[in-house]
Amino acid sequence: MSADELARSARRDVLRKSAEAASALDEFYSAIEKKVPPAPPDNGSGPQPTSQQIAQAVDWFSSYLRSQRQHFLSAAGPLSSQYRDIMSSHFSATLLDRIRIVELRGARLPVPEFFAQARALGFEPPEVSHMDSLTFLDVIVFNEHLTERSLFHALVHAVQIQVLGLDRYAELWVHSFIKTRAHFTVPLEVHAFSLASKFLRPTPEQFSVEDQVLRWVKDDRY
Repeated sequence: MSADELARSARRDVLRKSAEAASALDEFYSAIEKKVPPAPPDNGSGPQPTSQQIAQAVDWFSSYLRSQRQHFLSAAGPLSSQYRDIMSSHFSATLLDRIRIVELRGARLPVPEFFAQARALGFEPPEVSHMDSLTFLDVIVFNEHLTERSLFHALVHAVQIQVLGLDRYAELWVHSFIKTRAHFTVPLEVHAFSLASKFLRPTPEQFSVEDQVLRWVKDDRY
């Protein structure tokens, strides 16, 4: 079937979901191709952080998430009824009630101040400004504007923080990032990308993100 025939005969909602899923996967794997760090030289893979430096990074990260939640909370608003309905098959009403959002239309999140300290130690932090959103506990800030895919991804992180607790979430995120040196290979991010792709499949499927996160925690996959 040609693209024209498909566009005329297929259901619009199915086509939209298919297009968004394909776009999400293309964007994800294109990002991987562009951002995978080069192979390390034969003499080593660069500086390795000490346990004290890792603990400091975890503290920086968790403190950043807490402070940014407070910073954006007064400007944040609840999810619209439209997005609540869309997400209700995958997230609890309690979580959706609590979530607040901010869209930085025409702007992007600034680079966290502690990144300069990390670079001074010889480590390159993730590119925050290239991410669609950041989840500050229950306040989600979107670079530019919200989409269904970016909202779902961000809500997965909200569930992860709820289940793991902020300190454990920060610890797992930082330890994994130090190993991989790329944010999209951190298991917490991989799971969010995976569930968002599942959400965007053409055939609707009901599943609980909380159940999925609890399963990964039980299987020690984070």
